[in-house]
Amino acid sequence: MQPCLSLLTLIFLTFHYSAHASPKFFNLDKTPELGKMASFKASALCDVAKETKHYITHTPEDKFAVHAGKVFDENVTLAQVEKTLEFICQTYREDVRAKRQSRLHDKRFLIDNFDFYRWTPDTATARKIAIKSTNARKTSMLNAIPSDKIFLTKYYTKLLTASDVKTQVYNQALYSLPYDELGLTLTEANNDLTITRNKYTRQEIIAGVLNDKKLAKALIWLTEEALHDVLLQGTGVVDVNGTRRYFNVHRNNGIAYDYAIGKREQARYWYFSEVPSIMGYGETLDSKIAITPQVSFAGNVAELGLGKLFMVSYRQADENISRLGVLSDQGGAFDNNLFQLDLLADSYYGWEDYHQANKHLPDYANAWLLLMKP
Repeated sequence: MQPCLSLLTLIFLTFHYSAHASPKFFNLDKTPELGKMASFKASALCDVAKETKHYITHTPEDKFAVHAGKVFDENVTLAQVEKTLEFICQTYREDVRAKRQSRLHDKRFLIDNFDFYRWTPDTATARKIAIKSTNARKTSMLNAIPSDKIFLTKYYTKLLTASDVKTQVYNQALYSLPYDELGLTLTEANNDLTITRNKYTRQEIIAGVLNDKKLAKALIWLTEEALHDVLLQGTGVVDVNGTRRYFNVHRNNGIAYDYAIGKREQARYWYFSEVPSIMGYGETLDSKIAITPQVSFAGNVAELGLGKLFMVSYRQADENISRLGVLSDQGGAFDNNLFQLDLLADSYYGWEDYHQANKHLPDYANAWLLLMKP
């Protein structure tokens, strides 16, 4: 599990849903309203669909994520989810061979081949969280979720500059797993509260305890502000001496993220590992799903099940836009949250360039689950 979070992403209260259908959240829609299919590439959608299906097929023991979904009835099956992901790539490849525009951008094709389940957000839980939040902006946005639209947040991987060695500017490390945990399985490590990873808070690590006691290897060195950002985002896309490198969260210190406080006050700390690309959900580091901007959603994997194909629609300028993406990532912000999706936007150095590139995207959107028709 990893904390793929945006600046608007929240941690939400625990709320229990039944194992069967929740008709107030998802209902079959015979007349879905599709706008212009835009803002995504069929090739990228296929890439994420293929990677996610591979995880589902090869990691059936991951009961947290690999299931049909706990908020659907028996009409939604895991087999359908897998067929839907396979159909995405089948369609894309057939269109490439035929040298025609992707039918995944054809509204008629989508209506003919998919069942659409309209998502009605759980605004009741959102309102409860709004009351408890100490952040006025969060409170306002939660209270403003319409009854017919989900909360559509956006997240990005942080573009950073770093150093191979500690300097006056780059004085905070991204640490790999502590030395006393190397060779331990996740279960063994989690059950041993005496190991280094389970001992220290973010503030203690920033103060230098790991470096002073030589308890873990520093992968790279960042500014303190950049460290807080990458701990929030979960992924760092880093330029180190002119070389682009990727780092992803590995295991944390077991302290929950606190939605009521700011990023600098969080006690949770993540240890990292270097990876080949931007990575999404995965029970282990080696099994994480390679994800792609504009076609990857983070959301409530525990309740919805990994690999769901979603369409979100919204008004942009003078036309309605619809886009497709795969639920391929998750984070603490989505625990028991059935009113939000988080779209992976891209990689940016900070809020200003992120906002400039994404200011046209709305905070709320109509949403549907799509499943290939039987």
